[in-house]
Amino acid sequence: MTRPNDQPASEGGALRAVRGVRVRLLAYAVLLLFVGIAVTVVTARQILLVRLDSRVEESLVQEVREFRSLAGGTDPRTGRAFNSLPPLFDLFLQRNVPAVGEQLLTFAGGRFYREKDTNPADIRLRRHPGLVARWASLPEPESGELDTGSGPVQYLAVPVTIGTGRRGTFAVAHSTARERDEIETAIRTAAIVGAIVVLIGSVAAFLAAGRVLAPLRELTETARAIEESDLTRRIEVRGDDELAELGRTFNAMLDRVEAAFSSQRDLIRDVGHELRTPITIIRGHLELLGDDPAEREEAVELVTDELDRIARLVDDLVTLARAERADFIRAERIRLGEFASEVLAKATSLGDRRWRLNIGEDGVIVGDPQRLTQALVNLADNSVKQTMDRAEIEIGARLERGWARLWVADDGPGLSEEDREEIFQRFGRGSAGRRYAGTGLGLAIVQAVAEAHGGRVEVDSSLGRGARFTIVVPAAGRAEGALGAKA
Repeated sequence: MTRPNDQPASEGGALRAVRGVRVRLLAYAVLLLFVGIAVTVVTARQILLVRLDSRVEESLVQEVREFRSLAGGTDPRTGRAFNSLPPLFDLFLQRNVPAVGEQLLTFAGGRFYREKDTNPADIRLRRHPGLVARWASLPEPESGELDTGSGPVQYLAVPVTIGTGRRGTFAVAHSTARERDEIETAIRTAAIVGAIVVLIGSVAAFLAAGRVLAPLRELTETARAIEESDLTRRIEVRGDDELAELGRTFNAMLDRVEAAFSSQRDLIRDVGHELRTPITIIRGHLELLGDDPAEREEAVELVTDELDRIARLVDDLVTLARAERADFIRAERIRLGEFASEVLAKATSLGDRRWRLNIGEDGVIVGDPQRLTQALVNLADNSVKQTMDRAEIEIGARLERGWARLWVADDGPGLSEEDREEIFQRFGRGSAGRRYAGTGLGLAIVQAVAEAHGGRVEVDSSLGRGARFTIVVPAAGRAEGALGAKA
């Protein structure tokens, strides 16, 4: 039965494609390109129009300046100053050739006199009666812009006085319709080119986004392909950018996950193996339990012993599990010599041995006294199991180059090279340890305690020459920094 909210897989895939990162990146790129080109086109149009107005204005001022320069000179026909307006206007119009779109207009005696221009008739300003009437008796300079229906026209008109009060007007105008049409054509061309650029940029951005997001797709495919039974797949990392760093981080995470799963499988297998024997023994004795009181007492004693063994195994496993937590260590300042003496006092109850204390350079360490005591007592218990009665076991401690060394040494059978690699693994006992009862987790706990303190465990042993296990942890100062960084 299909629920109303369920969607077909193809529809869901299409929806993801529409909403995917690649499409969003493409949308952002297209939007940025569009906004950038639009702003550029609009800004360029405005700048060109402003420059056009400025250039036309400068041209109008220049024409007026040239006219005033001529009016201040002499009439070439008489060699004297101009004493009337018509000769001045005639000479100026004769000498000056208007630029394209430019008009030169003159007014004398309160009416229009002459003009010279290159414009079509529909934009000649003398066809505006009101304007001509105003300019014919202009009292002061006037400038502005007119809309002639065929385009805007900028103008500048100035009054002219010659001789004894003879007044007139000189006006220059410039039609910007042609230049504005050219600007609009250029802007439209730029807009079309911009649209083509957006289209090409969109295709390029789509392809580039695909290449950039390829590691993410590979990461997704790898994550989908990973199963508990196969954690070996990894992402191929190329380059040194953020995506490459993501790939390396993902691969490192897979390494940790694979190690965790492998450790979990090994733990389950080892725990199952270790629990199978005592459970089998308990089951067998309970099934054969008779009515004889002596047999029942013997069976109860054996079952109790096996249950104690299971309890020790569980306690050790819990300790190893807690070793991965941040609160496994509760650090405090410990006086090295006093601590070693206390450990010796507790270890003497483990067996009838010749216990010896060796204190070198004393000092202060920062650590968890209970965890360190647990580790050293485990080492002492192993030494008791590996040695005969009245054998010598040494517990010692000293500071050395910023490190604290706490050790347990015995004169037992020692360890082979192969045993030294095996004994720190969970349920690893070594060839000699297999002769003795135990969970096989003691040395794993010792190593976990040392590493939790930012230290390590060293082994100095060979077959037939005893063994020395040394816990090396940072001394005060260095330990505080290491534990603080770990927290």
